[in-house]
Amino acid sequence: MNDEDLRGAPREQGSQWYDNEAGPLVRPYAMTGGRTKPGPTGVRFDLIALVTLDAGAPGPDDETALGPEHRALIELCRPETQSVAELAAGADLPVGVVRVLLGDLLETGCVTVSRPVPPAQLPDERILREVIEGLRAL
Repeated sequence: MNDEDLRGAPREQGSQWYDNEAGPLVRPYAMTGGRTKPGPTGVRFDLIALVTLDAGAPGPDDETALGPEHRALIELCRPETQSVAELAAGADLPVGVVRVLLGDLLETGCVTVSRPVPPAQLPDERILREVIEGLRAL
């Protein structure tokens, strides 16, 4: 293949265009600064963990050290609490990248994360059935 893109324009060294609308591909490690784990605390974000925007989070016009992906996640959380999976889908980013970026936002105090209840702490099915039977008896 020659050194021209699909439009016939010269291609820059190291960039690869997949189609005219998409533009160059940004690798996930470029968005996270090469990191694969969220923050020095090593917190693990489950797919169903709920992310809530903190009241002191920067607004869309704030000039901060946050990258565009960080700001996109903040904007997705602004109207309502979202799960990690919903944020990944809404931002059109891989879940691994979203986890690293959420670690940054958690460390800066922009978001809070509610972890899901472990299955061992959920009520026993027998107890739930007894509650249903008791409500039906009323």
